[in-house]
Order: sequence, then structure tokens, then C-alpha cells
Amino acid sequence: MSVELATRDECAVMTLNRPEALNALSFEIMRQIGVAFDEVAKTKARALIITGAGTKAFCAGADIKEFRNRTLMQQKRGTELGQRTFAKLDTLPVPSIAVINGYAFGGGLELALACTFRLATRNAKMGQPEIKLGTIPGYGGTQRLPRVIGEARAMELILTGRTVDAAEAERIGLVNRLVEGDPVEAGLAFAREFTGYSLPVLGFAREAVQRALDLPLNEGLKVECDLSTQSFQTKDSTEGAAAFEEKRKPRFVDA
Repeated sequence: MSVELATRDECAVMTLNRPEALNALSFEIMRQIGVAFDEVAKTKARALIITGAGTKAFCAGADIKEFRNRTLMQQKRGTELGQRTFAKLDTLPVPSIAVINGYAFGGGLELALACTFRLATRNAKMGQPEIKLGTIPGYGGTQRLPRVIGEARAMELILTGRTVDAAEAERIGLVNRLVEGDPVEAGLAFAREFTGYSLPVLGFAREAVQRALDLPLNEGLKVECDLSTQSFQTKDSTEGAAAFEEKRKPRFVDA
């Protein structure tokens, strides 16, 4: 299998394992990724970490050879498959963390953009180079990149196809932070910063932020009010308040 799924501590770890092709995304690998996401949703994992095998690439993008000599409808279905697969991360019940270890171009960067968080090793390089091939991003890049780094910077990267290194990616907010050492261990260390909290409440927070991007402020505030009210109905909210008053660590039960 070119997509490996394992468990480390309380986290699921998905590894793109095609290092000889810089972990490029074929249509078959895209289907395997979708199956892996579905499997994670059924487990008790508290976070999903995604990385690439080897030291050169997280994912160098789509397998370009597969895009040649395809009909218009085949191209459309391929794009829809990629969008549908990456969109599963939006509804995954746990946060996802892309650990970008090396190249993340085209569909590889789009996969990372679909994750809740992005970490990068010092040798990481990222970009949406589709314009150089006479096309545009199709797996969500034109939509998610502006939401992450703003319209002006996203427009520049998409229209020029230029590459950014890890330091610039952190500076412009494309990644949350830079990490050292083993990518999976770095992802696990980052995940531990939130996996001890209530999963339902983490879900409420993710949903509130995600919906804010598509709503006017006044409507977004209503969503926040509704989700905040729901969070107060959980057992974990009661436990959190009690633990605060009793000066102890809360024992959340995800309910």
C-alpha cells in the first residue's frame, strides 16, 4: 500500500509511502487516502498526523503522467475526487496535522492546506506550481490558500507558481510552526497540546472557526453563541469548571 495508517499513542498516523516518486498523488493513492480518512473516523484516535515517507518530500503533488490524454469529463471527475477526498478532513471528528517534511507542491500542498494545522521541517519547500503546466490548482488550492494566508499572497503564489521555503512559510502563516527532528514525533508533540481536552468541545471550536470564514460577522457571532451554549451542556464543561475551582487537572470524558 502506498498509504500507510498506524497508531502512535493517542494519534492516528497516515504516511504517504511512495518515496521513489516523491510521494506523488496518483488517482489510486487518492482513493487510498479517502479510505484511510474513513478508517480514522471510526477509531478512538484524538488526532491525525499526516506525513510523507523519506526525507525529500511530504508530497510532490499529482502524478502528472496520469493527466495526459484524458477526456474533459475524466479530468473533471479526477478533480472532484481530489476535492471530495480532502474535504473529508473538514468533517473528521478529530483535528489533523500535516507535518511537511520536504517538498509540498500542487496537490501535496492542497492536502496540507486541508488539514487543521501545518508544521514544517527546516528543509520544507512549498508552492502551487500548476500555472507553469498551463493549468490551475484543482484540489482546493484556490480556495483554501487565500483563507490561510490572505488573498494578496495567495494570488501571488498561484499566479507566479513560485516556491516558498520553510522560513517564509512560517512568516506568512502558511505553517503554524517549524519543527526539528523526526516528523512523526514532532507531530505527536504538537498534538499533545490539545489532545487532552474534550473532543466534543474541540469540535465545537473547529466548527465555529470554519463557519466564520463563510459568514458575515453578525451571522458568525450567532453561530458562536449557539456552539458555545452547546458546549456548556457537556459533562466536560461541568468537569472543567469544577477542576478549576478545586485547583486540579480536569478529567475529561468526551461527553
